[in-house]
Amino acid sequence: SPRSPSNGSSRTLSVGEMYLFDTGGQYLDGTTDITRTVHWGWVSGCSPPAHPRHAPKEAYTRVLMGNIDLSRLVFPSSTAGGTVEAFARRALWDAGLNYGHGTGHGIGNFLSVHEWPVGFQSNNVPLEAGMFTSIEPGYYRDGEFGIRIEDIVLVVEAQTEKPFLTFEVVSLVPYDRKLIDLSLLSPEQIRYLNSYYEKIRAHVGPELRRQRLEEAYEWLQESTEP
Repeated sequence: SPRSPSNGSSRTLSVGEMYLFDTGGQYLDGTTDITRTVHWGWVSGCSPPAHPRHAPKEAYTRVLMGNIDLSRLVFPSSTAGGTVEAFARRALWDAGLNYGHGTGHGIGNFLSVHEWPVGFQSNNVPLEAGMFTSIEPGYYRDGEFGIRIEDIVLVVEAQTEKPFLTFEVVSLVPYDRKLIDLSLLSPEQIRYLNSYYEKIRAHVGPELRRQRLEEAYEWLQESTEP
């Protein structure tokens, strides 16, 4: 198979690069589709050079900002996904950057991982409570690096006087701390991130301890420090 690894097409992983992991599986209680971008070595800061096209850390942070901005958005009921997907791109647009794929797609319950007609394209159906969709902004520089941060979210009712909606992130996987430039994040984005990390600790931590996966538990604690 052309997709199988081989000595001719494969190369050794190193600690000096970013790696994008697009993961998922189908289980009796649902389908997962989660992407994380990681860097296992030392990551240089944003300057010099300052332009994000040459600074993977700033590009990663702007992708994360877009993921957060759309995930925490409150919007009117029956809003089409295409109406709000620009929130995932705004931080990248501020730096003259963009990505060429969709911002998210519907996810089936033990069904197709890409399930029509939910999502953020212009021809998707309006968002309603109970729908599952991905939120997955990214940035890619040919021959250098690729970034995507993908979470699954559930559309839920917002705590507003009138019937508005928002998203509940159900993918409980930390982001790579080394790639986040906190100076770019707003106080609201940092509060959101800390709240998300508290949720990961509360839900995943006890399960790792129950399975006696102490090394994984310690990694989780370090990765979800405020």
